[in-house]
Amino acid sequence: MVSELVSTELVGKVAIVTMTSPPANALSFDLVAALDDAVTTAVADSAAVLVLTSGLDRFFAAGADLKMLGDATPADFRHYLVTLRALIERLHQLPQPTIAAVNGMALGGGLELALACTIRTASPDAQLGVPEVKLGLLPGAGGTQRLPRLIGRAAAVDLLVTGRSIDGSRSFDLGLVDRLVPSPKLFDETMQLAQTLADGPKQAITAIMHCVDAAADLSFAAGMDVEADQVERLFSTPDAREGIAAFLAKREPTFE
Repeated sequence: MVSELVSTELVGKVAIVTMTSPPANALSFDLVAALDDAVTTAVADSAAVLVLTSGLDRFFAAGADLKMLGDATPADFRHYLVTLRALIERLHQLPQPTIAAVNGMALGGGLELALACTIRTASPDAQLGVPEVKLGLLPGAGGTQRLPRLIGRAAAVDLLVTGRSIDGSRSFDLGLVDRLVPSPKLFDETMQLAQTLADGPKQAITAIMHCVDAAADLSFAAGMDVEADQVERLFSTPDAREGIAAFLAKREPTFE
């Protein structure tokens, strides 16, 4: 699927969703709708992994389209926020892993979009931040909730109340970025990671993601119960039987 704002390409079992809305991939209603359509296409194509990236040189994605919001009423703003939050939560809830390849700036809603992904890769010179406080606002699409869970309260509060941006290297140190890759190699190495996940045991990867989310949302005891339920369920799957058999036979497994 190709539109003026977003293109979706299926490479093997990996869906590549590329934002192309110059000059900054500002999250307008149209771009949010196009991204939602792209997710629908990836799911319909039975993609095992979704990679979210940008076709622009300097921006992964900026925040809300301020020109659009300049004359918005509170009701208009609420409608926009509900629409953006629905897209981001849908991305977070996908059963397949998602990877945000952050090239350039990921600011405000753009960073919130990346935070909803399973894994974030970035170049050292990428810029990540939530500058909404400088507008007298706050990041309202998950930024105040996902950032503290990911990098801890102190680091999250620093970024949230100052609105400052940090580069990819500092983001990696904080745990905001999972893999740091030189800019020229970012897409290729992200695709290698995506292919590794796509070739892996789908049910086990989904179960791991579910358990990790439980660790953030539940007590330790409740999280342990989720983990036990998931691993017991996995043990009876063909992939688990194949994985164990392949290990004993000293060969590479072939997962369903």
